[in-house]
Amino acid sequence: MREFGETIFAEMSALAVRTGSINLGQGFPDSGPAQGVLDAAIEAIRSGANQYPPGPGLPELREAVAAQRLERYGLSYDPATEVFVTVGATEGIASAVLALVEPGDEVLVFEPYYDSYAAVIALAGAVRRPVTLRPVEGRFTFDPDELRAAVGPRTRAILVNSPHNPAGTVFTRAELETIAAVCREHDLVAITDEVYEYLTFDDAEHIPLATLDGMRERTVSISSAGKSFSVTGWKTGWVTAPAPYVRAVQTVKQFLTFTVSAPYQRAVAYALANEAQWVEELRKSLQAKRDRLVTGLEAAGFVAYRPQGTYFVQVDIRPLGFTDGIELARALPEKAGVVAIPTQVFYDNAETGAHFVRFAFCKKDEVIDEAVERLARLR
Repeated sequence: MREFGETIFAEMSALAVRTGSINLGQGFPDSGPAQGVLDAAIEAIRSGANQYPPGPGLPELREAVAAQRLERYGLSYDPATEVFVTVGATEGIASAVLALVEPGDEVLVFEPYYDSYAAVIALAGAVRRPVTLRPVEGRFTFDPDELRAAVGPRTRAILVNSPHNPAGTVFTRAELETIAAVCREHDLVAITDEVYEYLTFDDAEHIPLATLDGMRERTVSISSAGKSFSVTGWKTGWVTAPAPYVRAVQTVKQFLTFTVSAPYQRAVAYALANEAQWVEELRKSLQAKRDRLVTGLEAAGFVAYRPQGTYFVQVDIRPLGFTDGIELARALPEKAGVVAIPTQVFYDNAETGAHFVRFAFCKKDEVIDEAVERLARLR
């Protein structure tokens, strides 16, 4: 772990607090969940759900997750053996990698990648092999030949994040078919991070990789309540996969955190069953906020890539005369009173992403407006 220090999110959020800047860096919303979800959590605490829940998760949450996967995607999972609750998606991903990847194995990742991917691959003693996403016609995508070329004799798994943080891409069916073909041909395990599954915009559609031919039996799908219901601090996630994979994940997870908060599990089970319309309104609201921020960033002189999903806009900083995202991100509080995340920290080859910076739009409209007004000073 020597290459890993404090996460960029902790560094930049601390910088925002220290300088009093607007934090468009870390992706947490500044508004809360539906009142019914809060009430369900409070009622769970008051009714005594304050001790260790079952290790695999409360049956009511596992059943709610199974129902959601079936109704939304047509994927059938046994809640008793094929659904498992984790401390957020981050722990689900970590447990899956540690369970299924051996030291010396290789794991394919699409870069820029969420920073915990690199850390957990290192913890597993494995080797990451990046496949770069590059802008093509206004969205980030990969070269199928580069994906195929990245596979070697030690390749064991591929980590797929869609909707993708930080690029904002929602992989198309054709792109997913390419990934699936590589998995089938080389007998790879797919570990999918789908935490933004509900938060897609315009005509983009989230298609779980597990729905493609021959993929359910080799895919470990991971999602969570944090982004869908604006409860990022609850850290309640889940894994859906064939029973042998779930048993492997559980074997690891039980020695990491043992169990997940019982009251929040009950509240999330309620949310999955009852708050679909609230989530749809959240999605519409975020799409409007995305457009608001993109318009402001373009007016400030950035080249902004309009995301198809997630909380984030990726921008090219070169039109404003900057070439190093880390330098700009550390200087932005002084220059403009705004904090962003330099995207190059999510690349193996930092030079590839040096000219990109990520801004979050999961904020109140007045916060976005004030931020873009300040960023206009960069001109």
